Amino acid sequence: MAARNTKQLLLMGWRQCDHDSGHVIGLDLSTSCLYGSINSSSSLFRLVHLRMLNLANNHFNYSQIPSRIGNLSSLIYLNLSNSFFSGQIPFEISQLSQLSSLDLSNNSYSPFKQLLELKKPNFNSLVQLDLTMVIISSPLPNVLANMSSLTFLSLPFCGLLGNFPTGIFQLPNLQLLKLSYNPDLIGYLPNFYWSSPLKYFSVLNTGFFGEIPTSIGNLESLEYLNLRDCNFSGLIPPSLGNLSKLTILDLSDNPFRGQLPSSFANLNHLTTLGLSFINLSSETFPWLNKNLKITHLYLRSNNLRGEIPPSLSNWTQLSILELSSNQLTGSIPLWLMNLTKLTQLSLASNNLQGPIPNSISALKNLEFLDLYSNNLSGTVEINTLFMLKNLTVLRLSFNKLSASTKTNSSASPPKSISLWLASCNLGQFPKFLQGLDGLMYLDLAFNNIHGQIPQWFWKISTQTLLYLDLSHNFLTGFDQPPSVLPWSSLLALNMSSNRLSGSLPVPPFSTLLYTISDNSLSGEIPSLICNLSLLQVLDLSGNNLGGMIPRCLSNFSSSLSILKLGRNNFHGTIPQTWTSTSKLRMIDLGQNKLHGQVPRSMARCALLESLDLGNNQIVDAFPSWLGALPELKILILRSNRFYGEIRSPKFNFTFPKLRIIDMSFNGFTGSLPSEFFQRLNAMKTIETERLLYMEAQMSYYIRGFEYMDNFEYSMTMTNKGLRTQYTKIIEFFIAIDLSCNRFEGEIPDSLGTLKALHMLNLSNNILNGHIPLSIGNLTELESLDLSQNKLSGEIPQQLVQLTFLEFLNVSYNNFTGFIPQGNQFDTFPRSSFEGNPGLCGNQLSRKCKGPTTSLPLPAPSNDDQNSASLIEFGWKTVVMGYGCGTLIGVVIGHIVYTKKHDWFVKNFGMRQQRR
Repeated sequence: MAARNTKQLLLMGWRQCDHDSGHVIGLDLSTSCLYGSINSSSSLFRLVHLRMLNLANNHFNYSQIPSRIGNLSSLIYLNLSNSFFSGQIPFEISQLSQLSSLDLSNNSYSPFKQLLELKKPNFNSLVQLDLTMVIISSPLPNVLANMSSLTFLSLPFCGLLGNFPTGIFQLPNLQLLKLSYNPDLIGYLPNFYWSSPLKYFSVLNTGFFGEIPTSIGNLESLEYLNLRDCNFSGLIPPSLGNLSKLTILDLSDNPFRGQLPSSFANLNHLTTLGLSFINLSSETFPWLNKNLKITHLYLRSNNLRGEIPPSLSNWTQLSILELSSNQLTGSIPLWLMNLTKLTQLSLASNNLQGPIPNSISALKNLEFLDLYSNNLSGTVEINTLFMLKNLTVLRLSFNKLSASTKTNSSASPPKSISLWLASCNLGQFPKFLQGLDGLMYLDLAFNNIHGQIPQWFWKISTQTLLYLDLSHNFLTGFDQPPSVLPWSSLLALNMSSNRLSGSLPVPPFSTLLYTISDNSLSGEIPSLICNLSLLQVLDLSGNNLGGMIPRCLSNFSSSLSILKLGRNNFHGTIPQTWTSTSKLRMIDLGQNKLHGQVPRSMARCALLESLDLGNNQIVDAFPSWLGALPELKILILRSNRFYGEIRSPKFNFTFPKLRIIDMSFNGFTGSLPSEFFQRLNAMKTIETERLLYMEAQMSYYIRGFEYMDNFEYSMTMTNKGLRTQYTKIIEFFIAIDLSCNRFEGEIPDSLGTLKALHMLNLSNNILNGHIPLSIGNLTELESLDLSQNKLSGEIPQQLVQLTFLEFLNVSYNNFTGFIPQGNQFDTFPRSSFEGNPGLCGNQLSRKCKGPTTSLPLPAPSNDDQNSASLIEFGWKTVVMGYGCGTLIGVVIGHIVYTKKHDWFVKNFGMRQQRR
């Protein structure tokens, strides 16, 4: 562009000249394959009589818009859209006093990677303004409400903040108002008591709230109304039925109440209707039957019950039918095949049963078929579905189907297709994949595919494949894999839970998510992995990988959020080069052979929420400096060689969000740190209102839409006498495990301030004194283990009020007196109290008779001596049952606590054995 002179530019594009003066007043170079930057000395800026300039749909290589564009003072129309400009928009553009139409939209390659930035916008004379995907990141100036000539205002994906000026709604000539995808923009709909020419209005995915005013029915010119994914509430006003020109209406994802008004039957021109996530009922359909012009119907997640309403059979104009995530039952009705204009059919996440009708191949226009997660059964001939020549998306995963992939020469796969065939009883890689060049998504997880990944598989869709999931099969290895896997556009690769052996395959450098956990891979991490600079998730856990952890993983990139290397054989020290630009939210290095100290540079990982260093050979003092991490919720240090006292915190806000800490099986000494407990504020507030899991919400922008994923945190911890592997961790689970150390002295009263505690384990230490009465304040406590200490006195009667307590162990101490009776105490077994000769009660053979007297303690048994030696060396193994030995049983599952809201253990599927 910089090398081209004015004459060349005029020859390339359309131009308009003034008939009298001969001056060039219009220049259209849109879609002219221009590349590179515009030099500030370009002769373009000598065309000072230009009124119209269009440079849209070119590639200016992320260069800045030249400030000399301000020299074109006669400009009325300026279009720089879709041209890969970046940086600050020059102030000089706002000084073009004649400018009435400005389009700077879509200069980003995705809505989540904006390139252009605008500060302090000042456009007073504009009639049309399009700043889609321009970074503004500020409130809209009130001056916009004074631009009475404005007809077109488009501001999606601009990072708008604060309150929206309601005066903009009163602009007398405004026809289009687009504010979509500005979640931090707050506003409400005013009363519309004036005549307005508004035709297009969208606040999709913003912070707009409140009720829809009845006066919205006065916007008689409205043709497009999108209120999706906001916080509108209350009743949907019947006056919406007055908007007779409306063709597109989307009210989805709002907490409305009540029924849809029958006046919607008056919307005779309606072609698109979005009512997803509004919790409707089947009563919706009678009035819908009068709107047979509708081509796009979205009723996702509306608690619809019963069979698919037969009245829909009359909707022969339907192109998109979205009924997923409801409670629909019965079979797929044959009358659906009469809707021959369907391009998208989604019945996912319902309770549909029976086979997929063969006649579905009659839907010749079908592009998107989603039957994911139902109870469909029988054999489905994949090649029969390939007779749908327009099919681009096929989702059959998680049914009771058996997919047949027999070759059928008359029905080959479409050139471009995405296939979700998880849990379809496939026994091998489908042969129809061979030679397929346009595959974008392929999910073959949870099948019965055995053996090696065949060599031909590396050659399929090498330019187009974006997503590949081969997890949860029986794959054993790779048949001649390349050094870097060949899919040049791949963004997500999941090969976890197989039987893969050999060295670690390196995914292509475009990869965002790579998980190959729970296999049998060996060898070191290849150095090529350091080239994956876009990675957000790296999960290599549960293999036999060894060697040292590459330094590049600690300062890997500014994108990595999840790093899981646990359950391997890595040795050496943890890399020291963690950076302040880190986006890491989870680091799992547990169950390796790492030694040395915890690197102090980890304190720079300001977003870190979960850190697992357990079961290594780390020798260090307690890393109190981790308390500066503002988001840290989970800290696992168990089974290392940490030593020394836990001293008073040095920070004003130590561990502000810490909810789970496991320091068991180490060599900590000194008294329990009273002031440390006082600072654990997140453990003091009881929160049981929301059933959420601790997780990182990930998003990937993949070819035109955002792919969302939740990466749930996991850990292993001893709870209620069982070693439990938590594949999910409930958000309000609060736990402290300080067992198997050499803590001494009394239990501090400050522990009683942690009222949200569910689990407390102080066993196998040298603690003495009484159980503090403040422990009775821990009303959420479900597991309390004080065994194998030197505690004395009586068990406080206040503990009876802990009505959620399911597990108690005070064995092998010096307790005396009566065992409290009532509530949960009547359910605890003898083993909870044995080893305390001075105790008496129903649970023991010693009955209480009058005042108790202290009895002499027996000589230590061999088991007691073993326990004492383990207090000094907490990483050794001892006899099952007492002391700090390796637990025999492992519980696997995720725990949902039963307290207060009667939540039950879900998906438990556990193997368990008490120690």
